[in-house]
Amino acid sequence: MMDTMENNASMFCYQCQETAKGSGCTLRGVCGKLPETSARMDLLLYATRGVAILNDLLRSHGAAQRDASHQIIDALFTTITNANFDNPSLDGFIRRAFQMKRELKSKCKELGIKIPDAPEVTLEAEPEDYAKLESITGVLAEPNADKRGLKQLAIYGAKGAAAYARHAANLKYEDDDVYAYIEKTLKEVSRQDITVDDLFKVVLYMGEGGVKAMAQLDAANTGTYGNPEITKVNIGVRQNPGILISGHDLHDLEELLEQTTGTGVDVYTHSEMLPGQYYPFFKKYPHFAGNYGNAWWKQIDEFETFNGCFVFTSNCIVPPRPKTSYMDRVYTLGVVNMPGTTHIEADSEGRHDFSAVIEKAKACAAPTEIEHGEIVGGFAHHQVIELAPKIIDLIQRGKIRKFVVMAGCDGRMASRSYYTDFAKALPDDCVILTAGCAKYRYNKLPLGDIEGVPRVLDAGQCNDSYSLVRIALALKDAFKVESVNDLPIVYNIAWYEQKAVIVLLALLSLGVRNIHTGPTLPAFFTPDVLKVLKEKFNIGTISTVENDIATLINK
Repeated sequence: MMDTMENNASMFCYQCQETAKGSGCTLRGVCGKLPETSARMDLLLYATRGVAILNDLLRSHGAAQRDASHQIIDALFTTITNANFDNPSLDGFIRRAFQMKRELKSKCKELGIKIPDAPEVTLEAEPEDYAKLESITGVLAEPNADKRGLKQLAIYGAKGAAAYARHAANLKYEDDDVYAYIEKTLKEVSRQDITVDDLFKVVLYMGEGGVKAMAQLDAANTGTYGNPEITKVNIGVRQNPGILISGHDLHDLEELLEQTTGTGVDVYTHSEMLPGQYYPFFKKYPHFAGNYGNAWWKQIDEFETFNGCFVFTSNCIVPPRPKTSYMDRVYTLGVVNMPGTTHIEADSEGRHDFSAVIEKAKACAAPTEIEHGEIVGGFAHHQVIELAPKIIDLIQRGKIRKFVVMAGCDGRMASRSYYTDFAKALPDDCVILTAGCAKYRYNKLPLGDIEGVPRVLDAGQCNDSYSLVRIALALKDAFKVESVNDLPIVYNIAWYEQKAVIVLLALLSLGVRNIHTGPTLPAFFTPDVLKVLKEKFNIGTISTVENDIATLINK
């Protein structure tokens, strides 16, 4: 039962695409997030900004604390859409954030560094204070709508970069520059005197940090597991019981595959984890069965037919329907948590023990087949650059007219059918470059190929969006043009949550113009903010398929 404080909690959230335009979610998140959960997240983010201010200050004196950086990225990551719905878990994050502030203040005093008099630094609170502090810690604490929108844009970008940094750190790849970008961004958005112009600079600065974070994660994944390669992935089922793993963390996938070896339990990827199929390292496991299902939001149906166990390594977990059959078979890791599931804590070395999952899975029926056949992926930058001579020849011979970057997220809204219709309507001389679960809207369409080059080149998930940058830069060098904007590449990106936001900011920081996004523009883009983005980058939103084909392809 919720206590009185929780009953009085309020919320304002517009961090994902499903929120009401301009007003956000105020009673309950469309994602299922309750007001008391949202308020806890606001308090956590406020305290984390204080940690960032202090660690940024210590960094300027050569004394930044790595454990503080870790706590910052984890706090940002756990507040991302569809990651953590568990109030006790969030309470633990809040307590650790305030304790870290105390430790950093002590370090400053020890070094003779003056502690800033910022409210994010000085505030002391307990998790149960979340509701009474909402006017200070919540999104609406910034009264100016333009500043509020730009601050949230920068914070959401920092959340996306933090997720990438955490996955890289799990593979022992860390870059203090990435932490510095995130911490300085949080410090700047906390300034009382910051202007709208300054905030635009902060947004692009965070975009630069996003490029570095994506490059770091790409180095971690490819350095550990090899370069993704063209792969045909089975989407049918086998006869053994199975474990379905979702999310983005390849280290968790490795652990699960290793521990299930020889147990008679098969491992399938789902949604965000599909790119794990493309890495050569994982192909040595004969029980790595294939990919089951589609985008994240379909899990409440597809988990019912899978019959086995489920492991979430990152977002996107979805609250189930009432009386669902599978919740006692859901296991969460890291920053992910959901009431009714089992959370597996990592040991001191960051390892997880999946023995309970495996034993539970052994007693389950084999998956029910919901589709069959194969899909093709693995077109990350290394693989595409190997194909560059053939691609350049096809462009020069007029066989490929345009590359269409259709990266980003999928979602539940009916308007998402636009991306399926757009892919179907593309002329036969256009090739889709994709990364992210938006691909589930068209990656099973019979779009064919152009002289052996598939018309959908799947680089992976949002984590793999760096490949799209590398491919564009390689083509820029090959064609000896001054800017990526001079290439036959157009951008029609679907956004949903913070990882798509950091991809957008990364592209803007690289000077990419003429990006279409949708299916609606973010609610935190006020008219004045959008006006500047249009003036500087010609950013726009989707229209109709017919209009956008004319504007993006046939102009």
